[in-house]
Amino acid sequence: MSENNSMPKENLLSPRNRKLLTDPLGKDNPINVQVLGICSVLAITVQLRTSLVMAISVVAVMGFANVIISLLRHTIPPRIRIIVQLTVIASLVILVDQILKAFVYDISRQLSVFVGLIITNCIIMGRLEAFALNNKVWPSFLDGIGNAAGYGWVLLAVGFFRELFGSGTLMGYSVIPQFMYDIGYEDNGLMILPPMALITVGIIIWVQRYKDRRLIDIS
Repeated sequence: MSENNSMPKENLLSPRNRKLLTDPLGKDNPINVQVLGICSVLAITVQLRTSLVMAISVVAVMGFANVIISLLRHTIPPRIRIIVQLTVIASLVILVDQILKAFVYDISRQLSVFVGLIITNCIIMGRLEAFALNNKVWPSFLDGIGNAAGYGWVLLAVGFFRELFGSGTLMGYSVIPQFMYDIGYEDNGLMILPPMALITVGIIIWVQRYKDRRLIDIS
């Protein structure tokens, strides 16, 4: 038997690899637990549509950035690693921004400068520095997708509640029946103000940490 055949092959969805995808969705969520990436959550979650586009954009940038940095990890001089990481992220963000302008121009205008600010998103820089520089391509890809998805679902949750209660719509479509307005229901204008984004995130963080603490107490 040859040496290559005798070497054990890593399971692409081994328990360790699955944790890279699932942990950031819950107990290691970059927003709820590590309290990172709050600025964009406050800025672009007035509508669910913009939240969805931003979430997809971050997933794309973070997944590919982790892969590229992992591929280059043995060739990047330590003294310029931050510059290389920023260059990779900036190139991917420019590509994403051009795609958004080409296919969803209205949403691109609503997101404005916040797409560009993905370059300085501390979640992406943190995962490149802490994980992709020290791990193989596949785990790095999973780590990027997992953390981006953890960031994304919080964006979607905040955008859902802010648009629903602030404008009575979801994805731009009215979902509150007209008879509700006829009997006195009014949209809560406070929900579309930035402070309510912070309060909504705070409630989500409180719920998750309370649940995690109960799980620890039970075990």
